[in-house]
Amino acid sequence: MRYFLHGLFLLAGCFSLLCALMNWDWFFKSPNAQVIVKPLGRTYARLFYGIVGLVMMVIGVLGFTN
Repeated sequence: MRYFLHGLFLLAGCFSLLCALMNWDWFFKSPNAQVIVKPLGRTYARLFYGIVGLVMMVIGVLGFTN
């Protein structure tokens, strides 16, 4: 179960980072992303999602190493 959860963190982190780097319109125009995009603007929302993605990836990798 532990490996499954850390694998999900790793996949979600990769997805978030990829969306931030590729600046995918469909992702940033979704209602859930608009919660971050509207107050911060698109540029800072990309930075936010990139940082969140990196943090999630680190958590996922650290979970596999312990």
